[in-house]
Amino acid sequence: MTLFLASNAFFAILAIVSLALPSVQALGSGATLAISSRTATVCGISASQPTRHIQCFRRDQSTLLSAAPNISFSTISGGRSTFCGLLEGGSAFLCWDTNTTNSTLSPRRVYINDTATLETISVGDDHICGIVNATKGISCWRIDESTFIFPPAGEQFRSISSGSGFSCGILADSDRVRCWGSNRSTASLIQNGFEDMPMVSISVGDSNACGFNSTGFVICISGGNGGRRFDVPSISRGFEYSMVSVGEDHGCAIRSANKRVVCWSNVGAAVVESPVNGSFETVVSGSSFACGLTTGNLSAVCWGSGWSAGGLDLPLAAPILPGPCVRTGCPCGTYSLDQMLCSGDGSICRICSQANNTPPPAAPSPPSRGLRKGFLAFAIVGSVGAVAGICSVIYCLWIGGCFGRKKIHNLVQPTITRDTSSRSNTSGVLPSRSSTLRRQASRAMVSMRRQRSGPSKHPDKAEEFSFYELAQATDGFSLANKIGAGSFGVVYRGKLLNGQEVAIKRGETSTAKKLQEKETAFDSELVFLSRLHHKHLVRLVGYCEEADERLLVYEYMKNGALHDHLHDPDNIKKSSNRLNSWRMRIRIALEAARGVEYLHNYAVPPIIHRDIKSSNILLDSSWTARVSDFGLSLMGGGGGEVRPSKAAGTVGYIDPEYYSLNVLTEKSDVYGFGVVLLELLTGRRAIFMSSEGDLEPISLADYAIPAIQKGEVSQVLDPRVSPSEAEAEAVELVAYIAMHCVKPEGKDRPMMDDIVASLERALALCEESHQCISG
Repeated sequence: MTLFLASNAFFAILAIVSLALPSVQALGSGATLAISSRTATVCGISASQPTRHIQCFRRDQSTLLSAAPNISFSTISGGRSTFCGLLEGGSAFLCWDTNTTNSTLSPRRVYINDTATLETISVGDDHICGIVNATKGISCWRIDESTFIFPPAGEQFRSISSGSGFSCGILADSDRVRCWGSNRSTASLIQNGFEDMPMVSISVGDSNACGFNSTGFVICISGGNGGRRFDVPSISRGFEYSMVSVGEDHGCAIRSANKRVVCWSNVGAAVVESPVNGSFETVVSGSSFACGLTTGNLSAVCWGSGWSAGGLDLPLAAPILPGPCVRTGCPCGTYSLDQMLCSGDGSICRICSQANNTPPPAAPSPPSRGLRKGFLAFAIVGSVGAVAGICSVIYCLWIGGCFGRKKIHNLVQPTITRDTSSRSNTSGVLPSRSSTLRRQASRAMVSMRRQRSGPSKHPDKAEEFSFYELAQATDGFSLANKIGAGSFGVVYRGKLLNGQEVAIKRGETSTAKKLQEKETAFDSELVFLSRLHHKHLVRLVGYCEEADERLLVYEYMKNGALHDHLHDPDNIKKSSNRLNSWRMRIRIALEAARGVEYLHNYAVPPIIHRDIKSSNILLDSSWTARVSDFGLSLMGGGGGEVRPSKAAGTVGYIDPEYYSLNVLTEKSDVYGFGVVLLELLTGRRAIFMSSEGDLEPISLADYAIPAIQKGEVSQVLDPRVSPSEAEAEAVELVAYIAMHCVKPEGKDRPMMDDIVASLERALALCEESHQCISG
């Protein structure tokens, strides 16, 4: 039993250390910025777009290259004259040959398989490898099977990187480096060079490899020089760097302290800072040049002898994603404004590093092999006692045995959270009217206690479906049927056996934490929707609860989300867009307000939605507005306060008072609704990039409210819709409603019944106009 506990404690510690260590980028690693070395082509995945497409720039042609502009990608990877992109969901990847004079690159679909999705891909000089999600095993393409050697069957990997004729990865169970490929000699030299040292990550470039070991030091092996190890110069302590990348003849890293990039040659020459000033979010290396993503505006810049002296800003349309948009938990927090960068679909995880916490004590060099073994034995023995003590305290607190009371915690993963690990803002937080409140909003918010009451979560009026029925209805949850994402999972369009069209939300099960969050959000929506019946709330049709699967079935909203009609480029261009009418927009606002009013004033007990935003206002076949997604909702309100210990909501819509002071009331929903009104008035997103050329993100409230206060509403109105004289009065009334809804303090905001009455008056004014377009 003691041996079992010691073994579990050791592997738990290894897992925690792995989460708290830096990252790597390489010539052949999956990322959001990639280099095709031979043609000096740099590609990045666009941010803040409904479609996260790839954009490229080729140095010698000084032109932008177009690559599948209508497809969303999660990661890209570059080789010598090729780069590939993995589609969101991992069911396929496309590759492009950059050795062409055409401005439009022609893709080749190398892989497609809906049942064996890929976690990531890595491109070498003549081959491509990927990690299969289900098995964590390795698959490779464009290889000579007679000479290409795969890793042993059954081995599982958590990261890979590719070089010249070989790839390397980190084994999931032991943290050891494993290399394979057709270039057996280099693969063997690299693998043997790392010996049995536990590594957190690895980056390969040509015949070199670098990575972070478990103590935070960067270790490098030169496969082209007999497998000789060379440590990055001038490292005095572990965790000095947060990211490392490797090219054909050099390596680069980002300092944890100031995010400056430093580079060195592959023979261990002195570290020199890059000629490009400023801080960086990510860095990638090519043959004889490197590129990075600047912190200030997430634009790409390159430097080095293989590029041009002094660095060069690339004309890629900023911002570029600083990391993949994921729907799983982020152990070290997310980027500020990541919901804006991911267009509300996923989060961008920050790179974990010891710099996020207290820096470790200085050390002259990485520990020797003998010291490492002794230290490891000491760590195992000491850790067992420490873990046992910590677990005893946690267990005592959990069951309440220490203090005579019992606590029950129901954890919910909100769309955004803020705690002490995410105080720094690397994306340039915008100044605002409520700067004091928003500065206070970076206070620590710990775990949420959530009390629920009400009827059974298995409502009589909701039908229980089998998982097989819902899988059939969505064609196996195919990507073609994906229509969005909710608070705890992905939403698919489906058709039941009786012919009824429905929307099916399937919870994520990628991790134990995600499983708990999914369970809590599933229970929340099922409990609330089982007793909420209103024509402006989305209706629950049924549910499925089998093993770890949790699915909710809703009536299908044919015309989608309000957000898409206002902001999707395809809809914006349509002159026939039904929302190009002030009467229609005001009617939708009124109907959504009535739905929220019902939650606050007529539901028993009252409900605070907590995530009012344009993507949660859906439109049915008759263009009637319905409020949706109750996964973050809490029972409360009725003039009282709720104090959840963790703020939840979406960037741009979240109440600054709730976010900073941790006081939740119905007025928090009023703030989010006010932002929706501003979206309807201006046609702009809740947070958008400034059009002044500085690409500084700005909140919609900070953009529109000053003009409304000056009586210059026309200066910020959506140019797609021109009001008549009578409509102008109605629009001005809506603008003043919105201005009061987004007041920094809740006591200054109106109640939802007052908002409904004012919007009814605005709609009546609009309908008095003979020129008003019928909805």
